[in-house]
Amino acid sequence: MKSILTSIIIFFAVSLYGQKTIDFPSKDGLMMTADLYEVKESDPFIILFHQAGWSRGEYIDIAPKLNKLGYNCFAVDQRSGGSVNDVTNKTNTAAKTEGKQTEFKNAYQDVEAAVAYVKKTYSPSKIIIWGSSYSSSLVLKYAGDHPDVVNGVLSFSPGEYFGEKNYITSSATNIKIPVFITSARKEKNNWIGIYEAITSEKKKFFLPETKGNHGSRALWDKFPDNESYWEAVKGFLKTI
Repeated sequence: MKSILTSIIIFFAVSLYGQKTIDFPSKDGLMMTADLYEVKESDPFIILFHQAGWSRGEYIDIAPKLNKLGYNCFAVDQRSGGSVNDVTNKTNTAAKTEGKQTEFKNAYQDVEAAVAYVKKTYSPSKIIIWGSSYSSSLVLKYAGDHPDVVNGVLSFSPGEYFGEKNYITSSATNIKIPVFITSARKEKNNWIGIYEAITSEKKKFFLPETKGNHGSRALWDKFPDNESYWEAVKGFLKTI
């Protein structure tokens, strides 16, 4: 009986926190943590980055649904973050322990490292990068700075959050791949300039009829308008 109970606990723990926890180095050697949600029958990878003050726990509800759509998922702790959904950001903890800077800009190297790790380790046929709030801006910057590395980008509530004029927009002008931007309805002015600067012919944006929500949490089951976001996301993913 005890062994059965233990198995059940392990099963639900794996379901909740991802199939496997991975540690890998960032560009400066800081050890990063990510949850791998793997679909063995499928090759494409979506790399998921969280919003400010949070962790890879932002994607507990989201990654399993993306698995069902046929995507492997890699939910990453960046060094700028904290905790959410009872999941502590281990990369942020390690960075503070080592005395490293944890501002938004400092996490850009974590985005670069995560893409490089997935590309080298899993050799997927497609890599899609996905960001939330400040990291949604960083994935746009990455797509512009590295125009031939990934195959698509989804950005939830981006903006020029970095204290430097056109820090994201200047990179976004070089994006060649399919790009999707969404946000809460009132946040459009934060990113429309970035969107207009993108020259990719395969760019789309979505605004809900409702007030919506900030970042990737717009897809959480707890919000009654999540389905409208999901339909937009599913439609975009089919174009990649």
